[in-house]
Amino acid sequence: MRFGLFTSMGAQTWSGVLDLWRHIEATGWDIGCVTDHFMPNTKEREGAMLESWSTLSALAALVPRVRVGTIVLGNTYRHPAVVAKMAAQVDIISGGRLLLGLGAGWQQNEHEAYGIPFGTMRERLERLDEACQVMKALWSQRRSDFKGRYYQLADAPLDPKPVQTPHPELMIGGGGERVTLRIVAKHADHWNIWGGPGVLARKGAVLDAHCAAVGRDPKTITPRRRRARHLPGGHSGRDPRPAPPAPRGRGGRAVHPEPVPSPGRAAPRPGSVYCRDRPGVPVGAPTAPWGRPRRRSRGEPCSA
Repeated sequence: MRFGLFTSMGAQTWSGVLDLWRHIEATGWDIGCVTDHFMPNTKEREGAMLESWSTLSALAALVPRVRVGTIVLGNTYRHPAVVAKMAAQVDIISGGRLLLGLGAGWQQNEHEAYGIPFGTMRERLERLDEACQVMKALWSQRRSDFKGRYYQLADAPLDPKPVQTPHPELMIGGGGERVTLRIVAKHADHWNIWGGPGVLARKGAVLDAHCAAVGRDPKTITPRRRRARHLPGGHSGRDPRPAPPAPRGRGGRAVHPEPVPSPGRAAPRPGSVYCRDRPGVPVGAPTAPWGRPRRRSRGEPCSA
């Protein structure tokens, strides 16, 4: 099992994010990811929002062990060729630790404020499909040509190439059963989905069918389930509210870890934990604020 934490870029400071990531590095977490938005999703659109790519680049250089990623980039915000170039550089800076999470884009107020075309849901999903093809081509080919409805490449180079071969691992976020999961089946190394075991099982069955349709083994796609936990600021990091029933992972093990804030600052904004079952890997999670992970016996809850 692997554990990770995503950090909202909203209502944060750079120093606070760096402190938090240094803490998860020191206490044995496996991956940290940043969100990708330009402003809060509110009518007023007021509040600080750190930019994801520049923040992730700095974290990749200053936090040397954990994997680094995005959860998830809005595809509508940037041309995929530009994303491919940026991702290659972050993969180089990190020494091959990048997990690139990508989604179709959904927060309409950002598009309206910055004049970014939003389009229909169908158009955004078609763009996402094309974007995956563009990025993979640029990462893996010396020169790339692509003629899509939304994106075009003409004898396009990308140099230097990323460290990971044939390309950085690609995670697609979303659970739409007709189109999004088909895109996951075609392009993704990882699949990001909100919800509990029931949602994962139901959507997973749909994904399996899409994989069969495109001739892909669904076991080559790693599901990453997100479960958000609110951490009110100003205390040790434990949520005083009653915890919901712990979902069950493979083998009936309870899975219910919590992210914790770094020393000396308020708890982070709502985040989540990746729970990924891996045969032969012991269950591990912080057992108390600032504690290091310890080995747990089979069937023992992950929560403290």
